[in-house]
Amino acid sequence: MPKIVSPQVEFNHLLAQTKAATPEIFAPDGTGYLNLMEGRWQEPGKPRDFVSPIDGSMIGQLPMLDEATALRAVLAAKAEAAAWAGTDLDERKRRVQDCLTQLQPHVELVGKLLMWEIGKTYKLGFTDIDRAIDGVQWYVDNIEGMLGKRKPLGLVSNIASWNYPMSVLLHAVLVQALCGNAVIAKTPTDGGFISLSLTFAIARRCGLPVTLVSGSGGELSDVLVRNVAVDCLSFVGGRYNGRNIADALVQNDKRYMLEMEGVNTYGIWDYSDWDAMAQQLRKGYDYGKQRCTAYVRFVVERRLFPQFLETYWNTIKGLKIGNPTLVDAPGDALPDLAFGPVINAQQAQDLDRLYADALKTGATPIYEGQLDDALFLPGQDRSAYRAPRALVNLPRQSELYFKEPFGPIDSIILVDRVEELVGEMNISNGALVAAIASDDAKLAARTAKEVRAFKVGLNQLRSRGDRAEVFGGLGESWKGAFVGGALLVEAVTEGDKPILGNFGDAIRLPEKI
Repeated sequence: MPKIVSPQVEFNHLLAQTKAATPEIFAPDGTGYLNLMEGRWQEPGKPRDFVSPIDGSMIGQLPMLDEATALRAVLAAKAEAAAWAGTDLDERKRRVQDCLTQLQPHVELVGKLLMWEIGKTYKLGFTDIDRAIDGVQWYVDNIEGMLGKRKPLGLVSNIASWNYPMSVLLHAVLVQALCGNAVIAKTPTDGGFISLSLTFAIARRCGLPVTLVSGSGGELSDVLVRNVAVDCLSFVGGRYNGRNIADALVQNDKRYMLEMEGVNTYGIWDYSDWDAMAQQLRKGYDYGKQRCTAYVRFVVERRLFPQFLETYWNTIKGLKIGNPTLVDAPGDALPDLAFGPVINAQQAQDLDRLYADALKTGATPIYEGQLDDALFLPGQDRSAYRAPRALVNLPRQSELYFKEPFGPIDSIILVDRVEELVGEMNISNGALVAAIASDDAKLAARTAKEVRAFKVGLNQLRSRGDRAEVFGGLGESWKGAFVGGALLVEAVTEGDKPILGNFGDAIRLPEKI
């Protein structure tokens, strides 16, 4: 018997729940979505169809604004800043706590919406909103000691990628507001606008000065980045846009935090614990490697390649990739998949292009996974699904050699000396994370100091981290203030101590990362 979409995640059922929970985010006729600006939900903009990566179905329309309307939103958000900055910290804490309390009953709904919007499995969708709430709660509980006598900057603008709309974007927005700032955010055009609208509606009901707008980056960049009303920018995205934004912000002398891509590498030298490596390889495929901290390059001592290849092959062939909404019977639990689709068909095609270019320039394929028909509906759109692929002997003239694929393609580089290993791990001039596996702990620790990554794991993956853990990047992977723990508070406030971060004129690192 063919599988069915689980009744618990059927999209029209989720849409009805969303309308019941937050009717204000919809146009009066109940069919379109609105923007949150000037303190209320209004302006449907120019609706643009949004297609789910799950099955290619149209699940809504982004309410895309033009520049002039977005400018209204920015100016109105700025006008809220002074009164909010003057609001007592206890009152700000009360309102943010109220928001967290009211979000809690909707965790299941948000997690399921994220399945349709950005292709997450339910487990990862649930984790995204759960981490956001848990993380902001930590700030509410500890804000006095971190904030001290620091003062808010004013209006903070947020432009973030689609992959973590809750644990990155919503989390940042609520902490920024807790610190006394008014906040404006742009919904990622590739996905997340429905779940973000729901959560921002709750935040606004609780009296938080948050604004949410939709629109193309090209159309809204000037008002959300360069406008004088914006006092700070938090950006998560690619290097090309990040570099242009950094240049603009330096000229305008604004505070900024720009998280950009880099090739995160895993170096393996004099190593024998292949069972532990298998667990890490499996974990590394969460969300199809569509994460800023995904490991996509393995730099392996040549003599270890047979053991690495056997471990890699046996691990990756066991991963299940399919439609995360499908079950055999209505009462069944949702499937335990490694990942579902990539964000959209265009990204899948770009992965194909990178892979084909690598082969054309001389790379050798060592793994090409296949999709299992049993994990899809008969005849469903699969244009956004790609199974894992891996390459060895990737030549330098290949585009993939210097680029993060942001999807399930791994490259493996073989080396004969530790110096080669370090050089290949530093190929992208800076990364957010890296890792080194070795039985020789001293060699691993010594080599880690030579790797240009902000965080380097020893015999384990390193992640972004939560709560008090600092996060940033070196080289071209990050520009501006570091975040995480007290540094996130300092990044969006003014005080009498220098801001730590990766700036054009200096890199100021925390004592402990």
